[in-house]
Amino acid sequence: MIRVGKIVATHGLNGALILTHIVGNSKWLKPEQVLLVEMQKGSHIPYFVSQCKANNDAEYIINVEDVDRIEVAKKLVTRHVYVDEAILADYAKQSPLLWIGFSIVDKSKGILGNVEDVSRTGFQWLAKITYSGAEVLIPLIDQFIEKVDIKTRTINVNLPDGLLEVYLGS
Repeated sequence: MIRVGKIVATHGLNGALILTHIVGNSKWLKPEQVLLVEMQKGSHIPYFVSQCKANNDAEYIINVEDVDRIEVAKKLVTRHVYVDEAILADYAKQSPLLWIGFSIVDKSKGILGNVEDVSRTGFQWLAKITYSGAEVLIPLIDQFIEKVDIKTRTINVNLPDGLLEVYLGS
């Protein structure tokens, strides 16, 4: 499962919801797909999309089965939404925001840590991890990334010598 966004509001009186997402593209969600809504930490309830309309590249207005009143829809507001990796396989390689939680594995050093956050500076994406007790920012550029595996949730990299040591003060 990949976290794609959050339900931020209701829309109208018939149970429609506004879903903000980080996919960066408004063509990935289709009717009949399943959204997994995190009702409690670690507890995901499946909801089948009956209708969806993209507002922009970061927001959908959706209707899901069995949610047909505003009172029911309000219970889903502020909940995180996840989808199966297969739905986003094509988009995940384009959007590093979807890599939060992935493990970064260096060719020579092995597992470095999990991506805690991703930010963009200019044209470059940076992944924040904790490595040997220090916060480290790893550039997510083609020259360093060897493979992004959606199934195993890993990013294989080949970092230049000395990059991690800069953060460790060695």
